[in-house]
Amino acid sequence: MPGPVGRRGMAGMPIQKVDFKKNIGRLLKEYKPYYAQTIISFIFVALSVVIAIYSPQILKEMTDTIMEGAATKNIDLDAVATLAIRLVVFYVCDSLFHFLFGFIMNTITQKYSKDLRTQISSKLNRMKLKYFDSRHYGDTLSVITNDVDQIGQSLQQSVTSLAQSIFMLTGVLIAMFATSWQMALTVLASIPLVFITTIIVMKFAMPMFRRRQAQLGVVNGIVEEIYSGHIVVKAFNAEETKGKAFDEANDKLHWTMFKAQFFGGIMQPMMNFVSYVAYAAVCLVGGLLVAKGDVGVTFGTISAFMIYVNLFQRPLSDIAQSMNVLQMAAASASRVFELLDTEEQDDESTKEKLLDFNNIKGRVEFKNVKFGYDESRIIIPDFSATVEPGMKVAIVGPTGAGKTTMVNLLMRFYEVNDGDITIDGISIKDMSRNELRDVFGMVLQDTWMFEGTLKENIVYNKTDISDERLNEIIDEANLSHYVSTLSHGLDTELKEDSSLSAGQKQLVTIARAMVENAPLLILDEATSNVDTRTEIQIQEAMDKLTKGRTSFVIAHRLSTIKNADMILVMKDGNIIEQGNHDELIAKGGFYAGLYNSQFSKTGE
Repeated sequence: MPGPVGRRGMAGMPIQKVDFKKNIGRLLKEYKPYYAQTIISFIFVALSVVIAIYSPQILKEMTDTIMEGAATKNIDLDAVATLAIRLVVFYVCDSLFHFLFGFIMNTITQKYSKDLRTQISSKLNRMKLKYFDSRHYGDTLSVITNDVDQIGQSLQQSVTSLAQSIFMLTGVLIAMFATSWQMALTVLASIPLVFITTIIVMKFAMPMFRRRQAQLGVVNGIVEEIYSGHIVVKAFNAEETKGKAFDEANDKLHWTMFKAQFFGGIMQPMMNFVSYVAYAAVCLVGGLLVAKGDVGVTFGTISAFMIYVNLFQRPLSDIAQSMNVLQMAAASASRVFELLDTEEQDDESTKEKLLDFNNIKGRVEFKNVKFGYDESRIIIPDFSATVEPGMKVAIVGPTGAGKTTMVNLLMRFYEVNDGDITIDGISIKDMSRNELRDVFGMVLQDTWMFEGTLKENIVYNKTDISDERLNEIIDEANLSHYVSTLSHGLDTELKEDSSLSAGQKQLVTIARAMVENAPLLILDEATSNVDTRTEIQIQEAMDKLTKGRTSFVIAHRLSTIKNADMILVMKDGNIIEQGNHDELIAKGGFYAGLYNSQFSKTGE
């Protein structure tokens, strides 16, 4: 029974405002293990910048040499060739340093992304079940894939660009003032335009990037939902309806991405405009200085300065673009950190084992249990019952009565609001979840299979099952005939398109529970999706499984629990009747009405 919020996902939640400084600060904190490698990469950046800044001086010297030679009609070609070779060597070294820097940063960001995914994977194992009951699986997958990828790519681009830009700006400013302070001040006059442009663009772009990532999660959720239920979609001819829902979400994603990219992409053209203004100003000031006969300014100086303007404006443009990229990282980081900050289950690693697994009697007692998925809406106000060792307890009632909720509480998927549940007199609150879940074997309505051999699906995480015992379990679970029809027997690979019927899958899950060999059992609607003949086979297998074990059976077909030692009839979270089948039929109450209504419909 899912929580009251259902699976509304991130689509039903408001788009939260992204705290840029907080998210980027936390990303850098998570990035701390890679500071040393980053510093090494920065050394290569610094060397590259030194070469880039010094190269225009060589070009200036070449230009002046050519101009002087042209004036005397005697150009020193050897000197020009020497300078040209030096320039080529410098640019080759510059390319090498760029490669080493890029290689290191790419390696770092990929490892960083891997670390984030590892954190998320570990986090998912510690999170409460209600998180998954309130979100689309597709949106969670989008955080793990799209958002983490976006963070990695954004950091790689932005850190690389910022490092190069900061070193370049520092070096170019020094070189410009050393060459001509007048033209250097002319270039600096363009900086206010750059900052004003950056602030305006960031203000509009940031919310768009957050909406883009959130809407991407919505689209992933719809795709996951349609794909997982594609048989139902086709059976009810709902392709057009579902397709329309996808088209609407996809169209919204399209416009959200368009707006985000528009505001992000407008940065570069505006920076180019500022650069052109700076070029014109430098040419004007430089020409005036040459015309006045300024000794320190030549045509070579102006040609070098044109390169410096480019070297100066490009870092400013790159910084502005990096801020744009960092906004994408901050938007994705807000979703990743929202997941990582979600409330976890309490740490129980220090709890000691309280039960002797080999000597568990199986006495279960519910003591005034009170529970609600939402504290404002209690669905089990006061539930008490005692289950003696070895009893088969059936829990029946209409949809929403609280049957599956009892399983969630027994397994501590959810914690009771008040009251207690004990096993052999020990409160399940005092046990670790691992110990408690080792005590129970489960056969659920949802027959989960994973890609692997049939044997791997049956033994699952058990490693001490002999072939002889496995064959006995196959026989007890009524799987022998099915296994004999497979070309590779138990070594047959089960894939997405494996032709296992619902009944065969259910028998596999029963065999899995037999392998688990837990002293207590939970069987949740285990025969609700199969035909009558298969139901008989499943019922026989379950009778063997439950023999001598305390078991809780949630039954949809009441005819399957006639032999239960105790039947708990639930309605609105309360046990309204209790007894065996004959006693409840003779009472002529709510259970009798349920049973007779099924009998009259099914003819059983």
